[in-house]
Amino acid sequence: RAMDSRMVFVLLWMLLLSTSTGIKLDGNGYVDVVIAISSKVPQDNRLIDKIKKMATEGSLYLYHALDEKVYFREATILVPPQWNGTNFTKRIMLLIDNANPSYGFEPYTKQYGECGAEGEYIHFTPEYLLNDTFIELYGSRGRIFVHEWAHLRWGVFDECNGEKPFYHSNGRIEATRCSKNIKVEFYEVTAGGSLQQCSIDPQTLLPTEGCKIFLNRNEITNRSIMFLPGLDAVTTFCHENDHNYEAPNMQNKKCGKATWTVIFEDSVDKDALRSLKPLQSPPPPPSFKVVQRKQRVVCLILDVSKSMEGSRILQQQQAATHFLRHIIEDQARVGIASFSTFASTLSPLTTIDSDTTRENLIKLLPKVAGGWTKMCLGLSQGLQILREDNGDALGDEIVFLTDGQTDNIAGCVQSAVQSGAIIHTLAFSDSAAPELTEMAIKTGGKFLSPNDKTTSNQLMDAFASLTLSTGDYTNEPVQLESVGARTSDWFNGTVSVDQTVGNKTSFVIIYEINFPSVYIQSPSGSVYTQTNLSHDVSQKTVTLNIPGTTEHGDWKYSIQTTILQALTLTVTSQATQADQFSDGTKPMIMFAEVSQNYRPVINADVWATLESETGSVHTLRLLDNGAGADAFQDDGIYSRYFIKMVNGRSSLKVRVKNQDGQTRFAVLYIHGCVINVQLNHPKPLVFVEPLDVGNFTRTDTGESFEVTLSGTAPPNFPPNRITDLSAVIQEDTVLLNWTAPGEDLDQGRAKSYEIRWSFDLKMLRFNFSNGYSVNTTAVSPQETGSVEQHSFNLNITIQNGTTIFFAVQSEDKQNAKSETSNIAQASKILPGPKSSGISNPDMNFTGLVISLFIIIRFGVQLSTVIQNKS
Repeated sequence: RAMDSRMVFVLLWMLLLSTSTGIKLDGNGYVDVVIAISSKVPQDNRLIDKIKKMATEGSLYLYHALDEKVYFREATILVPPQWNGTNFTKRIMLLIDNANPSYGFEPYTKQYGECGAEGEYIHFTPEYLLNDTFIELYGSRGRIFVHEWAHLRWGVFDECNGEKPFYHSNGRIEATRCSKNIKVEFYEVTAGGSLQQCSIDPQTLLPTEGCKIFLNRNEITNRSIMFLPGLDAVTTFCHENDHNYEAPNMQNKKCGKATWTVIFEDSVDKDALRSLKPLQSPPPPPSFKVVQRKQRVVCLILDVSKSMEGSRILQQQQAATHFLRHIIEDQARVGIASFSTFASTLSPLTTIDSDTTRENLIKLLPKVAGGWTKMCLGLSQGLQILREDNGDALGDEIVFLTDGQTDNIAGCVQSAVQSGAIIHTLAFSDSAAPELTEMAIKTGGKFLSPNDKTTSNQLMDAFASLTLSTGDYTNEPVQLESVGARTSDWFNGTVSVDQTVGNKTSFVIIYEINFPSVYIQSPSGSVYTQTNLSHDVSQKTVTLNIPGTTEHGDWKYSIQTTILQALTLTVTSQATQADQFSDGTKPMIMFAEVSQNYRPVINADVWATLESETGSVHTLRLLDNGAGADAFQDDGIYSRYFIKMVNGRSSLKVRVKNQDGQTRFAVLYIHGCVINVQLNHPKPLVFVEPLDVGNFTRTDTGESFEVTLSGTAPPNFPPNRITDLSAVIQEDTVLLNWTAPGEDLDQGRAKSYEIRWSFDLKMLRFNFSNGYSVNTTAVSPQETGSVEQHSFNLNITIQNGTTIFFAVQSEDKQNAKSETSNIAQASKILPGPKSSGISNPDMNFTGLVISLFIIIRFGVQLSTVIQNKS
């Protein structure tokens, strides 16, 4: 059926908030689980019942799957503000972020990190929840929920592989699965529905694409949930004693160990799970609270103490103006308070219902500084403003900006946290109080530490990042550009306005001393000059607001100044259609997710800039190559380790643009196994669109983070673990491929490689040094991210049907060794009259087929994350 791609978003998702407001394990029960329904989902109260049933089924399944130790105790279902109903609690608004709708019906979990790291969210669609025919395809929703929960909470991966469902093992063809105790056979299904022996690909000597995997109902084990959760007999995860280490699946690639081991040894719940005792009886059903988002309520609490005099209060005024004029959404309610020796209400809560309302609020922003920094008075005043609408501040937001140089805020942190407000803190100095970070973390807010350099634009970026996603991306501002320079001549550049944006586009230029000459040229050649610009002398700001829909293409700006001064440019637009801590002992990982209309964008040019409060700047290119810090290749998530740590706070800013026309949409596999109980069961719809992406630019600001080095210098990190080692045997020669690691994690160049092989996979995995050594004296590591291709002769005659396993370690100049790579396997299979291992004896099968469907996912949105490496 024909559909407008912008109208068929996957519009229901489960959200993990990664702060203390997120999921917790309270005793044996999980609490603070939030299931949010996107604001673009039409009202259907059946969804609430289906969600409750899914979580209730999942709770009991989880209880049995994990030694009767844990279950789902409490969950909140968050419904959109436009839904009508008397049973909703209409008071709480939870901060929804990083929940990107996607196309397709299959449930999936967004995972950024390494093995054992928590994911971002679980994604379900209304179609999946409401259409019971999907139960036949995927299995019980409660079981699928637990499968995805394992991805989300414990950082494990799938044990099947849609791209490589078969592999060779000692002369036999095996199905990629866990455990190998699950008996399977292979057949092709003809057009008439009959079964025939699978065809073999002459190149790979493995079954061709039409070959299906059939299960024998009489020989099915109870493992594993990460392979086939929908199968009735499957009730637990793979343990070490039956984990299939040979299977070329993501679990082996990323973890190299059984899912049970990861859950109990590497996950966020590892300590609790080892110490918890099993429940004496099955748990009660989860308790549910159905909550409706209300309009957004925000109070700006602005520091006007003496230390804010001069450029700081002007920058505060400029950035707050940008927030009120371009960032805060329509129908939100905004209040403004200021504080120094005393605190004042500059505006009570006011509904943003017109441009006039926005401008009236801007006029009330403070312009004069003086007095002491009484932060507790400011917080108290802001909370008082928030309580005006319904008597409390629960779920409301505070944007608290201070240079925090004199007052002790510790005395009021607890009461502010207990208010239930989400507190975003902006530390506008080198010496701002550490309690600012604590408040943000404990309330689910953002901690940002912009510097006050006139060329940095960091305060503008910080305010621009304070958006609230509701699932309706069409009304959310997008920052296309944010740059600054100090010059006495020309400040030039290009901003690409792509097809997905162009509504309410604005160019904001801020100058330090004198009004410069400004020329902005549209793609068709129209030039905007001073006569078209709005000039605010008091704020030293020049603004170009483009009416209607902005012309798409490359916009060029040229700003000329005759005196040496700082200049900054910020460009924002909207769609045309509908802090972290580190002690330096562990690296941090930066992520930038790039998507257009929620479809992943790959081959983009993505750069992260980290600026410390002392002024040091470190710029690093983020990669989407599936190596080093990056979890999956070509999924639109660009990652890199951050190791250039210095004491104090640092701010993260990411810039992304197209790369020489190479940027395109991704075609992603959802690596899930599906049981198809009917041979002619229809596959889910797949939406196909052109892969080309036009020119675009985006910038985004991540949360600030703080480093307190435990030693005198940052530690030496070893090269990153290689996770994409592959091997092929050609006659008696072995060809190995992998992505080069770095000298320090994924940066620089390693000193050397150690390659070993064995006929015994487990021996190589657990006793790498006992494997047979490969002579690598002629192998010189390349720069990180490069493709390594090396061939070796093992000086043995490799017999037909033999499978050999390989692993690599790398070493840096300080002799620090990486972890052992993933185990690559290769088999020598010579073509014969009939390939062994494919014949199928008579078996009792009843149409149980494992199918692996390709889901093409569609969203340019840029979101950034930085987190500690666990």
